[in-house]
Amino acid sequence: MNTEPDPSLVHKHRRIFIVEDESLVAMMIEAMIEELGGSVAGTRSNAPEALAFVAASHAAIDIAVLDLNLGGKHSYDIAAALLERGIPVVFSTGYDDGAIPAEWRHVPRLSKPFQLNELAQALNTALMAKPDGAGPDQP
Repeated sequence: MNTEPDPSLVHKHRRIFIVEDESLVAMMIEAMIEELGGSVAGTRSNAPEALAFVAASHAAIDIAVLDLNLGGKHSYDIAAALLERGIPVVFSTGYDDGAIPAEWRHVPRLSKPFQLNELAQALNTALMAKPDGAGPDQP
């Protein structure tokens, strides 16, 4: 099985926002993004900082990778803020689908720990989904 990501995939040259509360995991994701040919738009470790970054810099974000659990707080409000601006989201989590509320199960999910090719595939899936600008259960 080929584990190398296809360089022609849609995530290449994208600006990716990372929200991750574990610094080593954040650094790993940053390195993977660069290896995939993307760039890191910013990295934040908690919800208030992430929401402020989205409000101020959303035009510089093509897609986001969000840790689902940020120190005991879920990142759904960050995901909603991004999706409302038409920015696709990928959840990074150790949770299985059953632990994620039904209204959020449509969001591509990376199961920790993940490999480079899994990150590439999740980014492509989210980018090809083309969010409609509405959060879950919103018109």
